[in-house]
Amino acid sequence: MFLPNVHSGSYTDIGPRGSMDDEHIQIDDLACHLGFVSNYPMPSAFYAVFDGHGGPDAAAFVKRNAMRLFFEDADMLQSYDTDEFFLEKLEDSHRRAFIRADLALADEQSVSNSCGTTALTALVLGRHLLVANAGDCRAVLCRRGTAVEMSKDHRPSYLPERRRVEELGGFIDDGYLNGYLSVTRALGDWDLKFPLGAASPLIAEPDVQLVTLTEEDEFLIIACDGIWDVMSSQVAVSFVRRGLRRHSDPQQSARDLVKEALRLNTSDNLTAIVICLSPVEKFAESCPPQRRIFKACSISEEARNRLKSLIEGN
Repeated sequence: MFLPNVHSGSYTDIGPRGSMDDEHIQIDDLACHLGFVSNYPMPSAFYAVFDGHGGPDAAAFVKRNAMRLFFEDADMLQSYDTDEFFLEKLEDSHRRAFIRADLALADEQSVSNSCGTTALTALVLGRHLLVANAGDCRAVLCRRGTAVEMSKDHRPSYLPERRRVEELGGFIDDGYLNGYLSVTRALGDWDLKFPLGAASPLIAEPDVQLVTLTEEDEFLIIACDGIWDVMSSQVAVSFVRRGLRRHSDPQQSARDLVKEALRLNTSDNLTAIVICLSPVEKFAESCPPQRRIFKACSISEEARNRLKSLIEGN
């Protein structure tokens, strides 16, 4: 049975912005971090990216309280199992964690109601990967060199989100939710949300994807939109993969990915985490590019003379 060999690296940069509103979490050994010493799935790891807007306070608050907010049901994880019932409970637990974090922001006096943050989390438990996302950060899995998107960007341009927003009385103006926000899901932003109990166009509920990892799954990238604004998922995966095959260092790969986004003139803060799941030496060989083969051909004497005449200007 395949079990991932988890180790990671991260890198951040303020980019061209005047302030840094990103936060991230990088825990390669979750069991040790939570104080569990037995009856816990191995490996276990937790990663998150929070991209704040309206200031850094919401993202900073969620990061600071992440263990309390996202692992209130941590005892459940000690009964790790692969059956369908446990995995459903795991997904439900993570959805509740996002809502819990959103409500905590509503009650937090130090965070303005006009401040919010997107949130993307990646939880590795044994051979399972759970990704939850609210906003436009993105998680991309590299499977034998092919990019597999583990999240969808919750932007007004994403048709399912646009439909949901409009059905709930919201509107899209020049690509912005209610003419104000560039995402359709986020934690916080309580000045844009309806009172508790009412369906709101802006929500904190995440999309959740759960996959069983195999030896074909090489690494995972999670990053804020400062990366994805200038790079497709496949371009980023290919870029990181080439680097890992050279130096086997996810920290260097995360740094190189951020620097490449800067070279491509991103306009936002930058945060990237590269999580290796398989030893680099086991990465499958990339297929060599197809080369075009040109067959030699001959031309007639008449055509040759006409060509000569054109060259000489006759």
